[in-house]
Amino acid sequence: MKNKKLWIFIGLVLLIMILNHIFGWSGYLGDADNLAFLKDLIRDNLAAAIAVYLAVTVIGSVVLALPGVTFAILAGFLFGPLLGTVLCAVAATAGAVLAFLAGRFFLRDSIRPAAMKNKYLKKWLFDESGKNQLFVLMITRLVPIFPYNLQNFAYGVTDIGFGTYTVGSFLFMIPGTAMYTVGTAGLADAGNRVLYIGIAAAIAVAVIVTGMLLKKKYIGEETDEGE
Repeated sequence: MKNKKLWIFIGLVLLIMILNHIFGWSGYLGDADNLAFLKDLIRDNLAAAIAVYLAVTVIGSVVLALPGVTFAILAGFLFGPLLGTVLCAVAATAGAVLAFLAGRFFLRDSIRPAAMKNKYLKKWLFDESGKNQLFVLMITRLVPIFPYNLQNFAYGVTDIGFGTYTVGSFLFMIPGTAMYTVGTAGLADAGNRVLYIGIAAAIAVAVIVTGMLLKKKYIGEETDEGE
């Protein structure tokens, strides 16, 4: 069968969507009892709580395709601004790596040839030097040009190296992750609310401004050259 891996991937996605609809797995994160359980677990056994959070985040982001912001907010609420940011960044990177590997195995053979026919995609995602790929990774992590979960699978189709993708994803996701974890920690901590929310707002402004400047300088220039 032509594009056998692609059809297997589509079948797995549809199966997971159907099972999630039937059993309501994605609804467990918002369950008050589950949140209370995790809070108690943090107090009694921090290591176990961290393990549970990491597992839930990886499974939720890769298998259930839940928005990454969901797990950043959860981390800030449960673990506070600093530990929450670190844990969310680690878990998000682990999930991104698994999705990347799935994309490289299931999608690359069928999608890469079509993507290579587009001169802009070829220049930015398949350049031999790898410099453009790293830049695109940076800007798409800082600025959500298209859904984060789709990014992870899409990068598996490109020629970006596994190490570059892993390290780059971790570093470039930290600002956006911190913005949500610190902000959520501020809402949950009345004593440090103004401080944490102020820090989150400053990070948000920095991320937005940086993203806008990068888009204007590089994406805008590329568009002008193409016209």
